[in-house]
Amino acid sequence: MIGRLRGTLAEKQPPHLIIDVNGLGYELEVPMTTLYRLPKLGETVTLHTHLVVREDAHLLYGFFEKRERELFRELIRLNGVGPKLALALMSGLEADELVRCVQAQDASALVRVPGVGKKTAERLLVELKDRFKAWETSPAMFALVSDGPVPVASVSNAEADAVSALVSLGYKPQEASKAIAAIEGKANLSSEELIRRSLKGMITK
Repeated sequence: MIGRLRGTLAEKQPPHLIIDVNGLGYELEVPMTTLYRLPKLGETVTLHTHLVVREDAHLLYGFFEKRERELFRELIRLNGVGPKLALALMSGLEADELVRCVQAQDASALVRVPGVGKKTAERLLVELKDRFKAWETSPAMFALVSDGPVPVASVSNAEADAVSALVSLGYKPQEASKAIAAIEGKANLSSEELIRRSLKGMITK
C-alpha cells in the first residue's frame, strides 16, 4: 500500500497530477479540494494516498489532508459509491458542507452532483449518518479549504483545463462550459479558481 508521497509537482492537468519522487513519476487523481491547495509546478508537495487495485489497473488517489483521505474511504465503503463518485462528492462539497447535509438529512445539494439522483442522495444520507457521528464532534476537522482567492497560475488555457476537469467529474460538456462562461472576470483567474467558483455555483445555487 502506498500511503504517502513526497516529491516534486511535475504535471497538473485537473484532476490528474504527476509527482516526481526521485525520478519516478506517480500519476494521481485528486479531488478539487486538494487541487486548490497545491503549490506551483516544480515545488515540493506531500500528499496522502489511497491505492485502488483493479484487474485492469492500479489507481492512485491523492489528498492534501489525512482527513480528506478518511472521508474518501468512508464514501467508497458505501454501496454503489466508487472512487469517481466519491471524488465528485468531495469536489462539489467541502467536507464540512457534506457533514452539514448529513446532519440535516438535506439531499438538495447532493442531487446536484453528477451521478447522484434523489433516491441515491437519500440513501447516502441515511448510510452516512451513523458513520459521521464521530466526525460531527470535531468541526475543526473540516476546515480543509480556504475561501480566500487562489493565486493565478501560469496556465495557457485555464478555461479549457477547468472545463476538462468538470467533465471528468461527470458534468456534461455543455454544463461545464456554461458554468465557466458565467464567471465574471474569468480572464484573470487560474484554472483552479475557475473550477472552485463554477462548482460552488452549480452545487450551492
